[in-house]
This record gives sequence, structure tokens and C-alpha cells, in this order.
Amino acid sequence: MTMPGFHAIMRNQSGAAAAEMALILPLVLLLIFGTFEGAYYIMCEHRVVKGVRDAARYAGRLPFSEYDCGGTFGGDATAVKNLARTGQISGGTAAVYGWANADVSIAVSCSTSQQGIYSSVGGNAPKVTVSADVAYPSLFGTLGLATTGWRLKASAQSPVMGL
Repeated sequence: MTMPGFHAIMRNQSGAAAAEMALILPLVLLLIFGTFEGAYYIMCEHRVVKGVRDAARYAGRLPFSEYDCGGTFGGDATAVKNLARTGQISGGTAAVYGWANADVSIAVSCSTSQQGIYSSVGGNAPKVTVSADVAYPSLFGTLGLATTGWRLKASAQSPVMGL
């Protein structure tokens, strides 16, 4: 049996596609999983921003009696936090997996230079700020994508209208 020459070996194409696939497959899978993870992160961030914005808007429509210019919120904080987390005042399933009421905070600040509708409350114009800091629930964290320290943060402010 004679050995094929160098030129015959170089012209042989059998198995080239399999070798190329073996070389490129890890890169393609990383690109696909990374794209899904990035899209899921953006979707979760959107849900947190929307929830916080809705909760601030709801809290801003509560009566003036619910607010103290000392920085404390006297209203139903659980309802505001539930609205941020689930989209419902009564609670339900969180918009982002693992989002708890403890991840939501409510703060009140007042400005004394406002007039108009605020003259009935001594000229103090309360503003409510609803903030959230939620751990990101990775889609592919078990596959080794380093997302353990990723956080979803949002904050929204609304003037209190006392409606």
C-alpha cells in the first residue's frame, strides 16, 4: 500500500465541514445565549422601571394626610410596594422573579416654596419617591454566565396631588 502524496492529502475535503463546525460552534452558542440573556435583562429592567413609575404615580394621588414632611410615608406602604412589584394593589405574582416588597423603598421630601394647591397644607409641596433595587434573575446563570452581581435599579418621583 502506497501513501498518498502531500498534494493528494491537501485536496481531500472529507471531514472539513465537521472540523469547521466543531471550531465555530462554541462561539455561536455563546453569541446566542448572550443575546437571550441580554434581551431578558432589558425586559426585566423595563418591568422594574414600569412598576416603580406606576407605584410613584399611585402614591402621588393619595390624600395629603398620608404624608409627613419629616420624610415618612404614612399611607399604606404595602399597597404601594405591591403595585410596584405585581401591578396590583392587593399583590400577586411579581413581575420579576424574586422581587420582594423589601426591595422597594418609599421616601417623602417637601419643598416649602410652592403655592397653588399646596396652600391648604401650609405651602409644603410633598414629593414621593419610590425606588427599587432587585437582584437580576439570570436565565442562564447555571451555564456559567457571570450574572450573580447584576442588579436592577429604578427610581421614580411624583408630586403629591392629594386627589
